[in-house]
Amino acid sequence: MARIAWREIAVGMVVPAAVIVAWQLASSYGLVNPAVLPSPLAVVTKWIEYLLPLQPYDPATQSRLAWALSGELIHDSLGSLYRVVVGFAIGAGLALPIGLAMGASPRVYAWLNPLVQLLRPIPPIAYIPLSILWFGLGNPPAVFLIALGAFFPVLMNTIAGVRQVDGIYLRAARNLGASGTTMFVRVILPAAVPYILSGVRIGIGTAFIVVIVSEMIAVNNGLGFRILEAREYFWSDKIIAGMITIGLIGLAIDVGMNSLNNHLLRWHRGLEN
Repeated sequence: MARIAWREIAVGMVVPAAVIVAWQLASSYGLVNPAVLPSPLAVVTKWIEYLLPLQPYDPATQSRLAWALSGELIHDSLGSLYRVVVGFAIGAGLALPIGLAMGASPRVYAWLNPLVQLLRPIPPIAYIPLSILWFGLGNPPAVFLIALGAFFPVLMNTIAGVRQVDGIYLRAARNLGASGTTMFVRVILPAAVPYILSGVRIGIGTAFIVVIVSEMIAVNNGLGFRILEAREYFWSDKIIAGMITIGLIGLAIDVGMNSLNNHLLRWHRGLEN
């Protein structure tokens, strides 16, 4: 299994490596303006400086130049992750019970579905002016926007999961004398788990997209704020370094969610081994 996993990783690195090589060659031969698109080496250098700022020589302590993990990147990344976690917890925590109720009860679905379908197409970015009016600046409006972005993917997948439970399972449970509560807890909910986890995975991705946008508007730290700051000073290398950081964190989150899904769905068809 380990050999297969490493082989998949190696295959997945082929295209990114080719893009980086082509990018570096284009920069080396002057085919692109370095002020607009700096070379990969320049971006990596800036990323390291962003992560590990070089501390100056201190005559008082006579300390040497040393790298220290006190840079902006760690602070910004932690700030963005905090907002994602809090906002996603609120959004998913509200979406899950509402989705279960809408999926299990046709009456609740008839009441709430028109409102859901009215609000769902509105992008969270459209709520930025209202979020600032309602919550001011800082973390609250960012958390509100993230919760809004995570709410609908989890909600819709939960509804779909509950409503698409195989009728054979329901009839078998009724024939065995299962009560409504037992049927919901032991039949409907487990059958809907794959859909719910898919919604959670999509919701986390959406939350991370929204946090970058919200940080460009309402807060004074985070990866989105730092990218906007770099744009103001035309630091292209720092912009790309921030974008790479976002991509790496997003990849780590997706890999973690995929591993969690595989662990929780070992009983599901195709994942028994």
